[in-house]
Amino acid sequence: MESPPAMLTPDASRKYFENATALPTMPEVAHELLTSFRNENLDLGYLANLIGRDQSLTVKLLRMANSARYSPRHTIKTLQDAAATVGMTAMRDLALAACVSGAFPVAQGFDRLRFWRQCLATASYARVLGQACDVDQDTANLAGLVMRTGELLMLMADPETVALAESRAQLPDSLLYHEVALLHCHHLDVTAELARRWHFPEELSVAIAGAADPLAVKPFSRLAAVLRMASVMSDAGDRNLPAITTLLETQPELVKHVQLDMDWLGQHLQPYATLTAGVDQLLH
Repeated sequence: MESPPAMLTPDASRKYFENATALPTMPEVAHELLTSFRNENLDLGYLANLIGRDQSLTVKLLRMANSARYSPRHTIKTLQDAAATVGMTAMRDLALAACVSGAFPVAQGFDRLRFWRQCLATASYARVLGQACDVDQDTANLAGLVMRTGELLMLMADPETVALAESRAQLPDSLLYHEVALLHCHHLDVTAELARRWHFPEELSVAIAGAADPLAVKPFSRLAAVLRMASVMSDAGDRNLPAITTLLETQPELVKHVQLDMDWLGQHLQPYATLTAGVDQLLH
């Protein structure tokens, strides 16, 4: 797949940040969850107490732990039980997903469930690809989760044009091109700036912006490559297409550059439906 059209205008994304008071804010719990990424000795008690400070977040995670996605043998009533059921890393990932999704207002006529299904799938694919490409899996997961959130900012400012770009993006891995053609910028640049304002790690912001054309980034960013590939696979799942075949068809040069072991990848992927099950529990 070619890089985004040359009509991209560097300053075009600035308009989405002109009204600072309208920008979504991350809850304090989310910032502390981000800090926990640097804690190699993260324990269940700390994580449960942190999440437990937010009643709404607690309810969402307990609902998720009791869903068909995890099919617990007994009713999960505490965050400690939830962590034991889904795993500590998964619980932190789900908590961040709930925080990020809750930071944005609901837009009328926008398929919110579909959008966040794609985000969760992208995060999960990024985690697996991170393992395959020697990229920190937690960072890859977080970047994959938020990399499309810039589209929500664009939607708040220009819903009709964003909807038009979505409607034209019938092929996987094509949304960036239609955004640039219609809006002269794409959601990755908007997301990168939003991530900076949310005080996410700089490495993450740079990689998200670089995911627009990973092979052009100097020095080469394996995280940016992971994000672009994860996005392609999520696009494929949303369209009921085979993830690996779609990745090979749309990003053959990138796959070759990172020397991705496709057999290994196929053995470690979960179905899109499994990765996205229970999204409604996180959003309501």
